[in-house]
Amino acid sequence: MTETTANAPLDSLHDLVSRIPDGAKVALPPDYSGCAMAAVRALSQRGVTGLHLVGVPSLGLQADWLIGAGAVATVEVAAMTMGEFGIPPRFAAAQKAGEIAIIDGTCPAIHAGLQASEKGVPFLPLRGILGSDLTKHRTDWIEIDNPFADTADPILLIAAICPDVALFHAAAADRNGNVWIGVRRELMLMAHASRMTLVTVEEVRDCDFLQDEHMAAGTIPSLYVDGIAIAARGADPVGLSGVYDPQPTVIAEYVAAAKSADGFADWAATHLYDRVPA
Repeated sequence: MTETTANAPLDSLHDLVSRIPDGAKVALPPDYSGCAMAAVRALSQRGVTGLHLVGVPSLGLQADWLIGAGAVATVEVAAMTMGEFGIPPRFAAAQKAGEIAIIDGTCPAIHAGLQASEKGVPFLPLRGILGSDLTKHRTDWIEIDNPFADTADPILLIAAICPDVALFHAAAADRNGNVWIGVRRELMLMAHASRMTLVTVEEVRDCDFLQDEHMAAGTIPSLYVDGIAIAARGADPVGLSGVYDPQPTVIAEYVAAAKSADGFADWAATHLYDRVPA
């Protein structure tokens, strides 16, 4: 620990990511929702391997950095996308080469699996996926007849998804270790569903968000937060809504470089591995 708030200890960025072991199942948000890019950089520098990434519900640049760094064994996701920049390039290359396992999901299925973990139950029922080809490839999803119906009424049971770690970036924590996420409710779900929640923040404020009626509804209580580190502009280059914008020029330069393994290696030598975690 390197700093403390009034009541809650703070990790250094290095110490925060050191709590994520090789092979961990890590829940990550999409590029528009609090990506802990500074922590992902630090993880890559550490040389973590064998991660199982869970997209909540999609993944983009942060996952691509980790895949390019050789840190990922499995991706469980509804979509891999970088929006206008297309499919993440190192993901596409790894998928074609058979270097990573892919567990196909949908947005509702991933949320249902996390909600099951959040509630402490082994599964949740879902209906909308029935009849799709996806059910043929997911042996962990089970179709049954609704036991409460008088006639045939198929329903799909989605197994709980319980990540080892939820990792994301937020605008602020308060002196008691509560973390404000605003409208990004998927981050709340990740924190509830995971065994451990690690958060980077822009700042720590000398207040209590839970005592503020305007802040409380968008706040994750410290009960669900296991580690916090300050990382100024910790979501660059994808940006942090309401705080600072994405950097499309920087992202475009990455995408152009990462279309080949050599290009990624050259880019990573300068942009991914050049900084020692704080």
